[in-house]
Amino acid sequence: MFLAATTVKYLSLRVEWAKSLSFKPETTITLMLSAAYWALSLSLFSTILMALNYVVRKGYSAFLAVICIMVMSFFYSYGISIILNQWKSMPPAESQTKALGSRGLKLSQNLTRSDSVIVLLNGAEDPYGPRLTAISGQPFIYHQSVNTDFELPPVPFGDETPQFLKSLSIDLRLNAQRLNEKFNEGFDSFLIYAGSLIFLLCSLGYAVKFSVWPLANLFLATLAFRGILAFETFFNTPEILGWVESFLGSMLPVTLALPALFLGFGLLLNVYSLLSFASRRRFEDD
Repeated sequence: MFLAATTVKYLSLRVEWAKSLSFKPETTITLMLSAAYWALSLSLFSTILMALNYVVRKGYSAFLAVICIMVMSFFYSYGISIILNQWKSMPPAESQTKALGSRGLKLSQNLTRSDSVIVLLNGAEDPYGPRLTAISGQPFIYHQSVNTDFELPPVPFGDETPQFLKSLSIDLRLNAQRLNEKFNEGFDSFLIYAGSLIFLLCSLGYAVKFSVWPLANLFLATLAFRGILAFETFFNTPEILGWVESFLGSMLPVTLALPALFLGFGLLLNVYSLLSFASRRRFEDD
């Protein structure tokens, strides 16, 4: 899951960098690190979700399985973070790019759902100069010169990705940034934040066995995981952090407020699961 997500995200970042036509050369290692941090967050949520669903379907001991998933998930995320930070300290090699021309003029036309962009590059003998044309669904087309009677096609540069997928990608990126920040602060900070988050995710076993249909359980658990990710992003906004800090005062550091919520909510879910299990056993005995 981690390797596949890293590869897909890396290709996506390469496409976005090419579409932006940036003059700043992006090295392969820079894009790969950005993709790997994002993939770490995605794989952490996905593997816990699939592992819990597998445990429920196979009927394994929930207590032992959840403990194993928690320990393995934490050391997985911590180990990958160590590798990525060691990789980040390597000096990147300068990427060699072939210039098509000097700085030019970017013409854009705002449309309803997309942008039409034509880039005119300087540095050619032709009075109109060379240009790059982007057409939807096709790679960039480089023209040596511009024909005056050539009708410029619309160039949709808008992102047609569904909003829920874009919001999910943004929340995963923010989660990856927070995990990286906690890792840089030290092992204790990473243990408190990542450990409490993993504990809450592993406590959602009731959502995985809500019904007798495995596919419905997987869908409900996915919604629950998405809600936790959205709540984490919402809670870490500066406005909410300022309000929490003013509310707590000196009772609890604001950096520990969210891990405390994760732990408290996870404990409530575990107590609910234990009571539900005890009530079902009593009903079966009766």
